[in-house]
Amino acid sequence: MIRLVLADDHPIVLDGLTQLFANGRDFQVLACAINGEEALQAVRRLQPDILVLDLRMPGKDGLQVLREMQREALATRTVVLTALDNDEVLDAISLGASGILLKDMAAVLLMKCVREVYAGRKWLERGVAGRAVGRFVSREAGARRMAEILTRREIEVARMVADGLPSKAVASRLAISEGTAKLHLHHVYEKLKLDGRMALVRYMQNKRLD
Repeated sequence: MIRLVLADDHPIVLDGLTQLFANGRDFQVLACAINGEEALQAVRRLQPDILVLDLRMPGKDGLQVLREMQREALATRTVVLTALDNDEVLDAISLGASGILLKDMAAVLLMKCVREVYAGRKWLERGVAGRAVGRFVSREAGARRMAEILTRREIEVARMVADGLPSKAVASRLAISEGTAKLHLHHVYEKLKLDGRMALVRYMQNKRLD
Protein backbone atom coordinates (compact mmCIF):
# COMPACT_ATOMS: atom_id res chain seq x y z
CA MET A 1 0.00 0.00 0.00
CA ILE A 2 1.39 3.40 -1.03
CA ARG A 3 0.70 5.90 1.72
CA LEU A 4 0.10 9.46 0.48
CA VAL A 5 -0.20 13.04 1.64
CA LEU A 6 -1.74 15.39 -0.93
CA ALA A 7 -1.06 19.14 -0.95
CA ASP A 8 -2.80 21.70 -3.17
CA ASP A 9 -4.41 25.03 -2.31
CA HIS A 10 -7.35 24.54 -4.68
CA PRO A 11 -10.13 22.51 -2.96
CA ILE A 12 -11.50 21.22 -6.27
CA VAL A 13 -8.08 19.94 -7.33
CA LEU A 14 -7.46 18.43 -3.91
CA ASP A 15 -10.84 16.68 -3.97
CA GLY A 16 -10.12 15.39 -7.47
CA LEU A 17 -6.75 14.00 -6.38
CA THR A 18 -8.35 12.32 -3.37
CA GLN A 19 -10.99 10.67 -5.58
CA LEU A 20 -8.37 9.63 -8.11
CA PHE A 21 -6.22 7.78 -5.59
CA ALA A 22 -9.27 6.35 -3.81
CA ASN A 23 -9.95 4.44 -7.04
CA GLY A 24 -6.53 2.80 -6.91
CA ARG A 25 -6.37 -0.30 -4.73
CA ASP A 26 -2.69 0.23 -3.91
CA PHE A 27 -3.09 3.79 -2.54
CA GLN A 28 -4.03 5.14 0.86
CA VAL A 29 -4.53 8.90 1.33
CA LEU A 30 -3.45 9.73 4.89
CA ALA A 31 -4.05 13.49 4.81
CA CYS A 32 -4.77 16.48 2.59
CA ALA A 33 -3.16 19.91 2.99
CA ILE A 34 -4.13 23.28 1.54
CA ASN A 35 -0.81 25.03 2.20
CA GLY A 36 2.86 24.29 2.68
CA GLU A 37 2.84 24.42 6.47
CA GLU A 38 0.02 21.86 6.67
CA ALA A 39 1.89 19.66 4.20
CA LEU A 40 5.07 19.75 6.30
CA GLN A 41 3.21 18.99 9.50
CA ALA A 42 1.46 16.03 7.86
CA VAL A 43 4.72 14.64 6.49
CA ARG A 44 6.46 14.97 9.86
CA ARG A 45 3.56 13.39 11.75
CA LEU A 46 2.46 10.66 9.37
CA GLN A 47 5.72 9.85 7.51
CA PRO A 48 3.97 8.96 4.25
CA ASP A 49 5.72 7.18 1.40
CA ILE A 50 4.90 9.95 -1.08
CA LEU A 51 3.97 13.61 -0.86
CA VAL A 52 2.09 14.88 -3.94
CA LEU A 53 2.92 18.57 -3.84
CA ASP A 54 1.73 21.66 -5.70
CA LEU A 55 4.46 24.30 -6.08
CA ARG A 56 2.26 27.40 -5.89
CA MET A 57 0.60 27.62 -2.48
CA PRO A 58 0.00 30.43 0.02
CA GLY A 59 2.39 30.90 2.93
CA LYS A 60 5.09 28.29 2.45
CA ASP A 61 5.18 27.35 -1.22
CA GLY A 62 6.24 23.99 -2.61
CA LEU A 63 9.89 24.93 -2.95
CA GLN A 64 10.04 25.99 0.71
CA VAL A 65 8.48 22.66 1.67
CA LEU A 66 11.13 20.81 -0.34
CA ARG A 67 13.92 22.85 1.28
CA GLU A 68 12.70 22.04 4.78
CA MET A 69 12.22 18.36 3.94
CA GLN A 70 15.76 18.26 2.57
CA ARG A 71 17.17 20.06 5.61
CA GLU A 72 15.35 17.70 7.99
CA ALA A 73 16.32 14.64 5.91
CA LEU A 74 12.72 13.42 5.81
CA ALA A 75 12.41 10.05 4.10
CA THR A 76 9.17 10.86 2.24
CA ARG A 77 9.64 11.06 -1.53
CA THR A 78 7.98 13.93 -3.38
CA VAL A 79 6.03 14.12 -6.61
CA VAL A 80 5.59 17.71 -7.76
CA LEU A 81 2.35 18.46 -9.56
CA THR A 82 2.48 21.88 -11.22
CA ALA A 83 0.67 23.95 -13.83
CA LEU A 84 3.87 25.76 -14.82
CA ASP A 85 6.91 24.49 -16.70
CA ASN A 86 9.43 27.13 -15.60
CA ASP A 87 12.56 27.56 -13.50
CA GLU A 88 10.66 26.41 -10.41
CA VAL A 89 10.64 22.93 -11.93
CA LEU A 90 14.44 22.99 -12.16
CA ASP A 91 14.64 24.22 -8.56
CA ALA A 92 12.30 21.41 -7.44
CA ILE A 93 14.55 18.83 -9.07
CA SER A 94 17.64 20.29 -7.39
CA LEU A 95 15.80 20.17 -4.04
CA GLY A 96 15.19 16.45 -4.34
CA ALA A 97 11.79 16.03 -6.00
CA SER A 98 11.61 12.49 -7.37
CA GLY A 99 8.78 13.10 -9.83
CA ILE A 100 7.59 16.09 -11.86
CA LEU A 101 4.25 16.09 -13.63
CA LEU A 102 2.33 18.94 -15.27
CA LYS A 103 -1.28 19.33 -14.18
CA ASP A 104 -2.60 19.10 -17.74
CA MET A 105 -1.31 15.53 -18.09
CA ALA A 106 -3.72 12.59 -17.92
CA ALA A 107 -4.68 11.46 -14.43
CA VAL A 108 -3.53 7.91 -15.15
CA LEU A 109 0.00 9.26 -15.62
CA LEU A 110 -0.03 10.71 -12.12
CA MET A 111 -0.85 7.32 -10.66
CA LYS A 112 1.88 5.73 -12.76
CA CYS A 113 4.33 8.46 -11.70
CA VAL A 114 3.60 7.87 -8.00
CA ARG A 115 4.07 4.12 -8.41
CA GLU A 116 7.41 4.65 -10.17
CA VAL A 117 8.65 7.04 -7.47
CA TYR A 118 7.49 4.64 -4.75
CA ALA A 119 9.58 1.94 -6.45
CA GLY A 120 12.65 4.17 -6.12
CA ARG A 121 12.75 5.48 -9.67
CA LYS A 122 12.63 9.04 -10.99
CA TRP A 123 9.81 10.37 -13.15
CA LEU A 124 10.24 13.42 -15.32
CA GLU A 125 8.17 13.93 -18.46
CA ARG A 126 10.42 13.94 -21.52
CA GLY A 127 9.47 17.44 -22.69
CA VAL A 128 9.81 18.88 -19.21
CA ALA A 129 13.16 17.14 -18.78
CA GLY A 130 14.54 18.58 -22.01
CA ARG A 131 13.49 22.11 -21.16
CA ALA A 132 14.81 21.78 -17.60
CA VAL A 133 18.20 20.63 -18.86
CA GLY A 134 18.25 23.53 -21.33
CA ARG A 135 17.54 26.03 -18.56
CA PHE A 136 20.19 24.43 -16.35
CA VAL A 137 22.82 24.72 -19.08
CA SER A 138 21.83 28.35 -19.70
CA ARG A 139 22.01 29.18 -16.00
CA GLU A 140 25.38 27.49 -15.55
CA ALA A 141 26.83 29.23 -18.63
CA GLY A 142 25.60 32.60 -17.38
CA ALA A 143 27.04 31.99 -13.92
CA ARG A 144 30.43 31.01 -15.36
CA ARG A 145 30.55 34.13 -17.54
CA MET A 146 29.75 36.36 -14.55
CA ALA A 147 32.44 34.65 -12.47
CA GLU A 148 34.97 35.23 -15.25
CA ILE A 149 34.10 38.91 -15.69
CA LEU A 150 33.08 40.16 -12.24
CA THR A 151 34.68 39.96 -8.82
CA ARG A 152 32.85 38.11 -6.05
CA ARG A 153 31.80 41.39 -4.45
CA GLU A 154 30.54 42.74 -7.79
CA ILE A 155 28.43 39.60 -8.24
CA GLU A 156 26.94 40.12 -4.77
CA VAL A 157 26.10 43.73 -5.61
CA ALA A 158 24.64 42.75 -9.00
CA ARG A 159 22.33 40.16 -7.45
CA MET A 160 21.09 42.53 -4.77
CA VAL A 161 20.46 45.36 -7.23
CA ALA A 162 18.67 42.94 -9.56
CA ASP A 163 16.47 42.02 -6.57
CA GLY A 164 15.45 45.66 -6.33
CA LEU A 165 17.62 46.85 -3.44
CA PRO A 166 18.80 50.49 -3.56
CA SER A 167 22.51 51.23 -3.18
CA LYS A 168 22.06 52.28 0.45
CA ALA A 169 20.49 48.91 1.36
CA VAL A 170 23.19 47.05 -0.57
CA ALA A 171 25.86 48.96 1.35
CA SER A 172 24.18 48.15 4.66
CA ARG A 173 23.96 44.42 3.92
CA LEU A 174 27.59 44.22 2.81
CA ALA A 175 28.87 46.52 5.57
CA ILE A 176 30.45 48.94 3.09
CA SER A 177 29.84 52.60 2.35
CA GLU A 178 27.14 53.66 -0.09
CA GLY A 179 29.84 55.22 -2.27
CA THR A 180 31.70 51.90 -2.46
CA ALA A 181 28.48 50.09 -3.34
CA LYS A 182 27.86 52.56 -6.16
CA LEU A 183 31.41 52.12 -7.39
CA HIS A 184 31.00 48.33 -7.50
CA LEU A 185 27.73 48.81 -9.38
CA HIS A 186 29.44 51.15 -11.86
CA HIS A 187 32.05 48.46 -12.50
CA VAL A 188 29.28 45.89 -13.05
CA TYR A 189 27.60 48.10 -15.66
CA GLU A 190 30.92 48.79 -17.32
CA LYS A 191 32.11 45.17 -17.47
CA LEU A 192 28.76 43.77 -18.65
CA LYS A 193 28.19 46.71 -21.01
CA LEU A 194 24.87 47.66 -19.40
CA ASP A 195 23.30 51.11 -19.21
CA GLY A 196 21.52 50.95 -15.85
CA ARG A 197 19.49 49.02 -13.29
CA MET A 198 16.73 47.87 -15.65
CA ALA A 199 19.30 46.56 -18.10
CA LEU A 200 20.96 44.67 -15.23
CA VAL A 201 17.62 43.16 -14.15
CA ARG A 202 16.95 42.02 -17.73
CA TYR A 203 20.47 40.61 -18.00
CA MET A 204 20.07 38.59 -14.81
CA GLN A 205 16.65 37.30 -15.90
CA ASN A 206 17.83 36.38 -19.40
CA LYS A 207 20.81 34.51 -17.99
CA ARG A 208 18.54 32.99 -15.33
CA LEU A 209 20.73 34.40 -12.56
CA ASP A 210 17.99 36.27 -10.66
